[in-house]
Amino acid sequence: MSPSAALAARLLPLLDLTSLGEDDTPAAIRALCDAARLPAGLPAALCVYPEYVLAVREAMAGAGVKVATVVNFPDGGDDAARIARETRRAIAAGADEIDLVLPYHALIEGRTDAARRGVDACREVCDGRASLKLILETGELGSPARIRAACRIGLTAGVDFLKTSTGKVAVNATLDAATIMLDEIAAGGGLCGFKAAGGLRTLAAAQAYVALAEARLGVEWVTPARFRIGASGLFTEIAAALAAPAA
Repeated sequence: MSPSAALAARLLPLLDLTSLGEDDTPAAIRALCDAARLPAGLPAALCVYPEYVLAVREAMAGAGVKVATVVNFPDGGDDAARIARETRRAIAAGADEIDLVLPYHALIEGRTDAARRGVDACREVCDGRASLKLILETGELGSPARIRAACRIGLTAGVDFLKTSTGKVAVNATLDAATIMLDEIAAGGGLCGFKAAGGLRTLAAAQAYVALAEARLGVEWVTPARFRIGASGLFTEIAAALAAPAA
């Protein structure tokens, strides 16, 4: 197996194969599900808008792939009641994993309690029913101090993953932000997972995040239960590397 194929095989089960396009159609989502069934294996999850959760669940029935969706996305508002309603509907439709956008505007404005209430509302609905990934939107938070504060909101609430970005803003995943997040996760005992998302399109870019997580938390920590990469374009590179003839 070539080095590229070996890396692709390592990354595939860590991938949240994502389609969050404003023009997604039922046909496009069905095609995504078909593409996900590579001979070499499957991604960890498929992440789509809530209206496509049921379609993915039906298409991937029995495959062992998680169905993920987004809440409070991408605006990151601070209406806790709305967050709870969206979460209940998503779980009722069959979502296994909820990717919640932190009410980051509230945090930036110094309204930390409002940000925390939104996360707590989602955590309460998810409890025992779905995993919760908290999207910090680190590129908008900007400063290391705000990123650390956002991490601590999530860790205190008991979220299952801290996630970098929505992929819908100017600055998405960065290694600098990921370093802060992973250090906060490590300080909390490594019980919370980490997800890099937003702008990750190459095997090399993904490998950099894997290496960073391994350095902070150990090689054995980097499993689908604790480490994810959210991407769409990266999947194309993974599939191509796995399909390439051995040298």
